[in-house]
Amino acid sequence: MKIFVLLPRIPYPLEKGDKLRAYNQVKQLAKRHEVVLCALNDDPKVDEQRAFQALQPYCSSINFIKLGKLQILMGLLRAFLKGLPLQCGYFHNPKAARQVDELIERHKPDMLFGQLLRVAEYLRHKDLPKTLDYQDAFSAGMKRRHDIGSWLMKPIYGMEYRRLSRYEKAIFDDFDVKTIISKPDRDLIPHPKRDEILIIPNGVDHDFFKPMEREKRYDIVFTGNMSYAPNVNAVDYLANDILPKVWQRIPEAKMYIAGASPDPRVKKVGSDRIIVSGWLDDIRDAYAQSRVFIAPMRIGTGLQNKLLEAMSMGLPAITTPLANGSLGAQPGKEILVGSNADELAQHIITLLTDPTKASQIAQAGFDFTNRVYDWGKSTEIMENAMTTVNN
Repeated sequence: MKIFVLLPRIPYPLEKGDKLRAYNQVKQLAKRHEVVLCALNDDPKVDEQRAFQALQPYCSSINFIKLGKLQILMGLLRAFLKGLPLQCGYFHNPKAARQVDELIERHKPDMLFGQLLRVAEYLRHKDLPKTLDYQDAFSAGMKRRHDIGSWLMKPIYGMEYRRLSRYEKAIFDDFDVKTIISKPDRDLIPHPKRDEILIIPNGVDHDFFKPMEREKRYDIVFTGNMSYAPNVNAVDYLANDILPKVWQRIPEAKMYIAGASPDPRVKKVGSDRIIVSGWLDDIRDAYAQSRVFIAPMRIGTGLQNKLLEAMSMGLPAITTPLANGSLGAQPGKEILVGSNADELAQHIITLLTDPTKASQIAQAGFDFTNRVYDWGKSTEIMENAMTTVNN
C-alpha cells in the first residue's frame, strides 16, 4: 500500500508522546509499505532539516506545512464559531487544507492515516480508505482538567470538553479503521460502537532503553515534556504534597525533574533537593542516574511512555491508578500504585530503604515491558486492519 500519513506535529525530536508514537509507527509501516508523510508545524524553533534527515529513511516523500500565528488565531476563531473543538481549529486552516489536498491528489495513496482528532477535518470527508488514531480520549482528559482547574479556566475547559465529546462521536463513522492506545481510553470514547476501535499500545525500543551503569546522583526521577499540563500538575503534586512526606523520613532524598520546555511553575519548584534539568540530549541519563521512577499522574489520558522507558531501563516504578489503568502492570509485583500522596510517599520510602523490594519490582517491571510492549507487534495489528479495508 501507499499510505498518506498526516500528523499535527513533525515527529522529531521525540520529546512528546504523540511524536514518539508517530515516529515509530511510520518506521514500522515503512518496512512493508510506501509512506508519504505530511506533518503540520506550529513551532518555528523545530529544526526541519534535522527532522527530515531522521525521517528520510522511512518515507518516499516528506512534507512539512507551516502554521503561522495568524493562521492559528483565525483557525481558533472559526472553530469557536462553528462549535468545533478549539484543538481542531488550532491545527486546521484553508491554506493548509489546500496543500494537503494537493499532496493527496499528486501521490494518489491507497490509505489515509491521520494521527489525533486534531487533523480529522483534513481527511474525514475524503473518498478514500481512512484510518484515524484517536490515541487518547481527549474529552475525558479535558473533563479531568475541568474538575481540578481554577475558577477562571473551568468555563473554557468545560466548553472544550463538551465540544470534544461531540466531535469524538461525530468523526467515528467517517473513518474505516479507528485505533487508540488503551482499553480504558477506548471505553471513554462516546460512541455506541466504541468496541470497534482497535487497541494499539505504544512500544519501547528495548535496544535503546536498557539498563545502564551510571553513578546514582538522584533518588527519585520524573521525566516528560514539562510544558504539558498533566506533567506540570504532577510536578506540583510531587513538590507540594508527596515529597514533604518523604523528607520527613529521608530528608536528604533528591528529586530529578527531567524534560523539555519546563513551565514556569515547574522551574519554580527547583531547589537543592528538587533539580529541574530542562532539555536533555539523552533522556536515558536521567533514568540511569536515578534509583526510583515516579509518575504521579492525576489528569491526562493514554499510556505514559515515561513509565515504559523507566521500567525497560530497570528502574522500580511508582504511579497512580489513572496511569496504570492504561499500562496494565500488576500492582505490588511489577509496579507500585498509590491513590493519594500518603501512599505514593510511602512507596518512595519503601523502595529507597528496602533494596531487595526495589530490585524485585525493577526486575518484574523490566520483564513486563519487554514481554508486552513492542512497536512491531502493536503496529502490525493496525497494519492488518488497513490491509483488510484496502482489499
